[in-house]
Amino acid sequence: MAGREQSASAPRQASERDRPEESGRPAARGHRPWATRTARDRSDTPVRHRLLDAAEAVFARRGYGPATIADIAAEAELSRAGFYVYFASKEEIFRVLAVRVRDAFLAAQEVPDTDPDDVRAVAYDSTAAFIEAYAGHLPLLRLIEQQAQGDPELAELWREISERPTRRTARYIRRLTEAGELMPVTGPSAVARAVGGMSVQFARLVAEDPAAYESAVREVTAMYLHLLGVRGPAPRQRSAPPHDEGHQAIPEE
Repeated sequence: MAGREQSASAPRQASERDRPEESGRPAARGHRPWATRTARDRSDTPVRHRLLDAAEAVFARRGYGPATIADIAAEAELSRAGFYVYFASKEEIFRVLAVRVRDAFLAAQEVPDTDPDDVRAVAYDSTAAFIEAYAGHLPLLRLIEQQAQGDPELAELWREISERPTRRTARYIRRLTEAGELMPVTGPSAVARAVGGMSVQFARLVAEDPAAYESAVREVTAMYLHLLGVRGPAPRQRSAPPHDEGHQAIPEE
């Protein structure tokens, strides 16, 4: 049980003798006990990232239920006390991982180095990034979907992961269609859902066979462009940045 594991392995509370400020002994210069570190101190450090990577590997290998804090700490080459400096529980680190996966999928649609006016390049680059993100996080995605069944917070994150990229693609297609630059074979939402479904299926193949990545991207991109009513070959590699790095080809609206 996570609660029992936490109480058994969390660092002991410092006694009066251990606390420099209460014992009359000055604290070492520049030193603060781990318990007094602020959220900012713990929010973005190499050790925290290592713990997150370790947690994803452990959850992927063992599943959610069997995975323990001890497993995660060992994978990250830390003590269990070191784990608690950054996360309060297994549940918390899993939620943080779910947010990281959500953010990876949103980033997959931004393709900031792609000319937003080059529909072929946008289709190729966003498809490539989506398939890469989905294949790379597939075991965790399955766990997030499972855990979302009984956890409202994870359910909301799962909805964002599964639906938000589709909505953003639909807005992009609608904008270009209304501008007269595209003539999709059906409505923007339907095209976006079809492309999302194809991308997921091909990403699952890539997860089993990483060598299939390039062909998967080309094939999904070709079908994407066909649905958009765009003729001609799809690009074979990501396009060079013709504009500022901060621009998003498929912007959040």
